[in-house]
Amino acid sequence: MWPLIKLIPQKTHFGFVAFARLAATLSIVAVLATVVGFFYPGLNLGIEFKGGTVLELNTGTKPVDLGKVREVLNGLKLGDVQVQTFGKPNDALVRFQTPAGANSGQVVTQVKGAVTQALGQVTFSRTDVVGPEVSDELKIKGVGALLAAIGLMLLYIWFRFELQFGLGAVVALFHDVTLSFGLILLLRLEFSLNLVAALLTIIGYSMNDTVVVFDRLRENRRKYKRMPLRELIDLSVNETLSRTVITGLTALLALSGLAVFGGESLRPLSIVLLFGIVIGTYSSIYVASPIILLWGVKADDEPAKPIAPQPARP
Repeated sequence: MWPLIKLIPQKTHFGFVAFARLAATLSIVAVLATVVGFFYPGLNLGIEFKGGTVLELNTGTKPVDLGKVREVLNGLKLGDVQVQTFGKPNDALVRFQTPAGANSGQVVTQVKGAVTQALGQVTFSRTDVVGPEVSDELKIKGVGALLAAIGLMLLYIWFRFELQFGLGAVVALFHDVTLSFGLILLLRLEFSLNLVAALLTIIGYSMNDTVVVFDRLRENRRKYKRMPLRELIDLSVNETLSRTVITGLTALLALSGLAVFGGESLRPLSIVLLFGIVIGTYSSIYVASPIILLWGVKADDEPAKPIAPQPARP
């Protein structure tokens, strides 16, 4: 046995519900701050959602002269232009918007020619062009995917448990998604399809953690019918705490490696997932469970009946 495992208590008796009001206040403040952030400064939308072109280039052995690239592209009057290095100093990412009415293919050819003339030998490893019609469609589908996932989770919890359990889970999911958007706003991460995938993953992880707590709460409700609901929630959370901590730490270790070694393109995805796992664990304890406490649950469920042993066959 690993000797440090003895430092982890087998049973805990934390009073989680006692801090529910404080946690609710902090969550409400964070959610309101995120809502304000949507209007100012707003999301840093990627090319997929605002339309435009992305070029990845490599200059070989010499570093990319970002100032020269910006000067050349500004001279072409392309509107919003972003130039940045990623990974190594000789790798650069160029984003620009195609002028209205211009042919995107001709503009890309013109940009490549201008950059090559300014920097010399350049290798273009990626070219992504997204028109305004496609970006609008992606916005609608991205928002629709998030809302559909949350709605299906509500139906699942409602079917498996009770309506108040489903409402608690959905409030927790909205909380997790909103605060994840808050992190994206705070760090000014580029909101791309990768981050939509990260948010959907957070929804799934948070729901899985919430279901574990709810399932134990339902079992304990049948065992301890006279126990007050506050104590019942604390008991259920404490009984599932070791599983929650071990699962969360395992995911955090894997994502930490992805954040460090995954490169610039995967770093925003891993950062949002790291935050989502932490906030999803928090919401299962301090958002979903207190909603159950506010709504209450039925106390007339019959206790589970043990299966009678079958007589041995001769």
